[in-house]
Amino acid sequence: MARRNPRFLRDLLLALLVWGVAASVAGSFLWLVGDMLWHGAGQLSWNFLTAATENAGRSGGIGSILVSTLLILAVAMVVATPLGLATAVLLSEFVSPGNRFAQLVGLSLDVLAGVPSIVFGLFGMAFFSVFLGLGFSILAGGLTLACMALPIFIRTAEAGLRAVPDDWRRGAAALGLSRSAALSHILLPAATPALAAALMLGIGRAMAETAALIFTSGYVDRMPSSLADSGRALAVHIYDLSMNVAGGDANAYATALVLVVLLIVINNIALWLAQNLLQKRIAQS
Repeated sequence: MARRNPRFLRDLLLALLVWGVAASVAGSFLWLVGDMLWHGAGQLSWNFLTAATENAGRSGGIGSILVSTLLILAVAMVVATPLGLATAVLLSEFVSPGNRFAQLVGLSLDVLAGVPSIVFGLFGMAFFSVFLGLGFSILAGGLTLACMALPIFIRTAEAGLRAVPDDWRRGAAALGLSRSAALSHILLPAATPALAAALMLGIGRAMAETAALIFTSGYVDRMPSSLADSGRALAVHIYDLSMNVAGGDANAYATALVLVVLLIVINNIALWLAQNLLQKRIAQS
């Protein structure tokens, strides 16, 4: 009789729907990774990761492109992380949700999060490359990506800080802790998982970007000697090989595989650092 219960049937259908959606997402990811492995794994080698690009990318490796990508990402994260964290702390701890300034900043962040990347690229070219005189450079590309990563980083970090129970704040005030001490010793460690998620989302947004970097960091595939040099990112290299270079598909697949692996490695490093920070804070308290 239980199996004929309408509630049981609804629960069963809901469970099947949820598992079906999860399986389709996992299957899509596995299909993409499998396709990249099938077409690009044969190109992977230590020489491919370290050698210079030759013949417009048809041969050689991605050593200079990998270095340029890491430098662009480093610039973006060094700029976006402190600015984003400070803004999230301001919005969650020092400004009430109903404040007009907070509402204006929140609306601005939501709008910026939905702006197409090519618009950020045009802004970066006009402001960083032309107005500030940075030209096509790794620094201009990194600063543009920082602008792109900030909205999602701030919103995620703000949500994590707001999720910390208010009783913790009242308890810290009752113990005589200053707001800065409560923030550094209680609130930020408690929000570490959300901060790690914000960092990973920012890294993912920055590393996978193409349109914004075409207008700011440029196409040059040589090894950069400084942040003022132009540099080609992995995503731009994949686009160029697949769209503009005949016979570059194999290296495009291999480069895409490197990009996916690099994203996974960096995200796991960020998560590991966040967990270690949380454990150290707990051990010290």
